[in-house]
Amino acid sequence: MVAPTRYVGTAIVTDAKLTKHSITIQGHQTSVTLESIFWDTLKDLAESQRKTIKHLIEEIDAARTGNLSSAIRVYVIQQIKSSQDV
Repeated sequence: MVAPTRYVGTAIVTDAKLTKHSITIQGHQTSVTLESIFWDTLKDLAESQRKTIKHLIEEIDAARTGNLSSAIRVYVIQQIKSSQDV
C-alpha cells in the first residue's frame, strides 16, 4: 500500500509512516520505531561509513542519553546538517 501524498508548503510528504524495526543490541532484543525516511537515511549513512546498520545503531545507543528512536533521528539530522554545512 502506498502512503497518501501530502504537501507541506511545496514539499511532498510521503515518508512519514512509522515502522517498527527489531534489532539486537549487545545481546538484547529491542525495537525502534522510525519514519521510513529516517530508517532509509540511516541505512545510507551506515553504508557510506562502511558499517552495518546494526553497528551504527550500537554506536548511537552507546552515546545516547534518552530514547533510542529519538537518538537515531537526532543523529541522522546532525549528519545531514554537517554534510551540508547548514
